[in-house]
Amino acid sequence: QVQLVEAGGGLVQAGGSLRLSCAASGRTVSTSTMAWFRQAPGKEREFVALITWNPGSTDYLDSVKGRFTISRDIVKNTVYLQMNSLKPEDTAVYYCAAGPSQRVARRESRDYEFWGQGTQVTVSS
Repeated sequence: QVQLVEAGGGLVQAGGSLRLSCAASGRTVSTSTMAWFRQAPGKEREFVALITWNPGSTDYLDSVKGRFTISRDIVKNTVYLQMNSLKPEDTAVYYCAAGPSQRVARRESRDYEFWGQGTQVTVSS
């Protein structure tokens, strides 16, 4: 049974920072592409960032490049999303997702097998 548990969301002022975490069980983060998606009210879920299982390459939504950083701690089996210079338009529920073991996963949500419950990020202006 694979479980992904997100934490770290909250309310922050514009320009502030948050670090989201995604603790995985039942699947090692070193053998699956791991990603963050977000969904704002009234909008579709969108890709934010991913880190591939091998060799740990990263990819980002254009609007978060230079502000967000995805990383993983293999020992803790946890993936992180460091979010700096937050903007009101970053407000959304953020979801962690795990792709199939040792297979390619890209920006499409259908590429991912397992999802966390989501954590709310609210950025005030």
